[in-house]
Amino acid sequence: MTESSPQSASPTWLEVALNGPWGRDRQPGIPVTVDEIVEQGIACVEAGAAIVHVHAYDTATGRQSDDADLYARIIGGIRSKVDAIVYPTIPFAGSRDSLVPLDAQTRYAHIEQLARLNLLEWGVVDPGSCNITHWDQIQRDEPGFVYQNAEQTVRHALTLARRHGFHPSYAIYEPGFLRLGAALHWRESSPAPIYRFMFTSDYSFGFPPEDYALTAYLKLLDQLAPGAQWMAGGLGVDVLALIPRVVSEGGHIRVGLEDVSFGATASNVDLVRAAAEAVDAMGSSLATADDVRARLASDQ
Repeated sequence: MTESSPQSASPTWLEVALNGPWGRDRQPGIPVTVDEIVEQGIACVEAGAAIVHVHAYDTATGRQSDDADLYARIIGGIRSKVDAIVYPTIPFAGSRDSLVPLDAQTRYAHIEQLARLNLLEWGVVDPGSCNITHWDQIQRDEPGFVYQNAEQTVRHALTLARRHGFHPSYAIYEPGFLRLGAALHWRESSPAPIYRFMFTSDYSFGFPPEDYALTAYLKLLDQLAPGAQWMAGGLGVDVLALIPRVVSEGGHIRVGLEDVSFGATASNVDLVRAAAEAVDAMGSSLATADDVRARLASDQ
């Protein structure tokens, strides 16, 4: 990658992933009710995040609920107070909350409903499948699960993105996700995707958050999707140490209680502030939601 001065580069995007599918039994500090999610989303935007990723919950069970009405309330609640790109998840296919296989139409039904209401700017599209096993599970001799994203599901999601004009947020768990995602973006002509490199310290997939791993992803991205927007994030990971390299290379950052190790004591706002300070220390500024929109529009 060509290095450039952070001072002259475009602003750095900061995304916060507020909760994830974990439930409070594994991540006690996550927001679960609509009011909690909205409140924390607003606070994180005020602390510097331009993008908010959320999982809606059924408060009766304490588990993820992919309900379009819940997401509409969350998106509307955050946007009523701050300008932000707010986007929902999809069922974590193969996990304890999504054991029964879903066809593409069912899995993306809430996404299509939200898109028809003009509430979506970004949408989750994970272009691949992989084993997800926590190191603790291996110690207990407990199998993990296969995170399932069949190619026909990915194509369906990209068709929705093209039809409704939202940007695919690609989670790149393994290098093959990047390769398939780039190829299907070309084939399906969807709006410009964002490639989020999913680093991990706690799971068996992909790469740890190390410099050589970022180099590998950037070289592959240069070959297959030169000039695409990308960010560093992950699951069971602390990406703060990567921020200087990410900023110097023109990339972006995701933090939040979805992404850090289980049992975190820091809050979402704490994590956003720490990332914002690291970006500032590199001489870069934080992007506003309008900065993000403008940059993606110029990449079309």
